[in-house]
Amino acid sequence: MDNDALRSMSWRERLYVIIFFTNTPAGKRFDTWLLIVIFASLVVVMFDSVARYRDQHGALLTGLEWLFTAIFAVEYLVRIYCHPEPRKYVFSFYGAIDLLSVLPAFVALLLPDAQYLLVIRAIRMLRVFRVLKLTHYLSQANFLLVALRGSKQKIIVFLLSVTTMVLIYGTLMYVIEGPQNGFTSIPMSIYWAVVTLTTVGFGDIVPHTPLGKAVATLVMITGYSIIAVPTGIFTAELATAMRTDTLQRRCPTCEKLSHEPHAAFCSRCGSQLFKQADHGADG
Repeated sequence: MDNDALRSMSWRERLYVIIFFTNTPAGKRFDTWLLIVIFASLVVVMFDSVARYRDQHGALLTGLEWLFTAIFAVEYLVRIYCHPEPRKYVFSFYGAIDLLSVLPAFVALLLPDAQYLLVIRAIRMLRVFRVLKLTHYLSQANFLLVALRGSKQKIIVFLLSVTTMVLIYGTLMYVIEGPQNGFTSIPMSIYWAVVTLTTVGFGDIVPHTPLGKAVATLVMITGYSIIAVPTGIFTAELATAMRTDTLQRRCPTCEKLSHEPHAAFCSRCGSQLFKQADHGADG
């Protein structure tokens, strides 16, 4: 959108274009400054969570927090004012994010015991995705969803097998080591088995008997051998999903699915399958 078209609009329409879109210089500047304010507010929240900084600079941090809260509150009200359908914006996902970014501060002001609600301010980070306009990347997430659906049954079987192994190893270690060595119950022993099998190894519970150490060694080896299983399953399904998408591109005109991998035009109606087809046709 050019500047002449923007100047021909009313003040409310101009605000709507600047705030909700980034196809104008003013819109890009607005999003840039909004991004800076968002990150600055998050820095204040992080410093406020550190006791030493809160004790030394509590008044400054509180003042900055209220400044950012006022900025976000004004922005939220302006978005409602200039949006053609205010109700639609208010009940949208990002409308709820905008509201939650300012609401906890006012709730904490009215209810001093609700200071813990200020932690919700961290969800302002979600607004970064709107400012950066990353929605065009979300179409690629469909491959991940298709791969997850395709590998669901295999992963469920894998998790059931791991659960069975964890129960067996945990019960076995409870019998071998016993409460005197820290394995005070079967659930506690299962916890040890999970930590060991996943190669985390907190070290809060360790076997002491030779037989217990031998079982622990077996658990560690088993953990390393099964880590790659779900990754391999998901990778195979992801490759299948991407290959299927290449072979089954939908025609925008007749909605025919199956086409050759490098086809530029629909084999049924002759329509272009993607915008780059014009360059291929000229060549």
